Amino acid sequence: MSATATVSYTGASTQRVAAGNGIEYAYRDLGAGDVPLVLLQHFRGNLDNWDPALIDALAAERRVVTFDNVGVGATTGRTPNTIEAMAHDAIAFLEAMEFQRVDLLGFSIGSFVAQEIALMRPDLLRRVVLASSAPQGAAGMHGWAPDVIGAVGRPETTPQEYISVFFAPTDTSRAAGQQAAGRIFGARTTDRDEPTTWQTRQAQYDAVCAWGIPNHSMLERVSAIASGACS
Repeated sequence: MSATATVSYTGASTQRVAAGNGIEYAYRDLGAGDVPLVLLQHFRGNLDNWDPALIDALAAERRVVTFDNVGVGATTGRTPNTIEAMAHDAIAFLEAMEFQRVDLLGFSIGSFVAQEIALMRPDLLRRVVLASSAPQGAAGMHGWAPDVIGAVGRPETTPQEYISVFFAPTDTSRAAGQQAAGRIFGARTTDRDEPTTWQTRQAQYDAVCAWGIPNHSMLERVSAIASGACS
């Protein structure tokens, strides 16, 4: 399957692919390269919550694919409430796209899903990048900081809440956040993705809380990633 020739992420069309699990996945595909970079999105994020400046910079040198996992945005089904199930669903998307080997970039909850994929199917992965991440069972992971869940845990989110969560409370950081929010929420005016639903919010919340239950023995799982085929 070839990549879509697109100059900018803001102009990339939303495509769909049917997978063996009965789900129709929404995705965007730009750039070119033998090994695609597949991105796994943060809590409550959809296709439009990626910063176009980041995607364009990555796609200048390689093929980049973003997608909505099950029940998220324009992808069909109901969002599952475990990271493991989300990983299985992401693998179903990779198989539907006929990808033999990929690089993964997981952001926040997407980084948890990336870890599970690396443990389940190391043969699929060449490299894994984990951003804003932590291993399952790590200390201090259980639950959510009140200010974070207060901002992104409401039925409706805003650019201001996005900035408060992802950028530091300094003038320079907030200025950068304003610019990023302008690109994320305003650059694309047509063919925008479906907003994530309350069902997705609840399921992802449950999945993250379960992932963060303190369990020192679970930390040993991380060592298996380095020894797998993706190392």
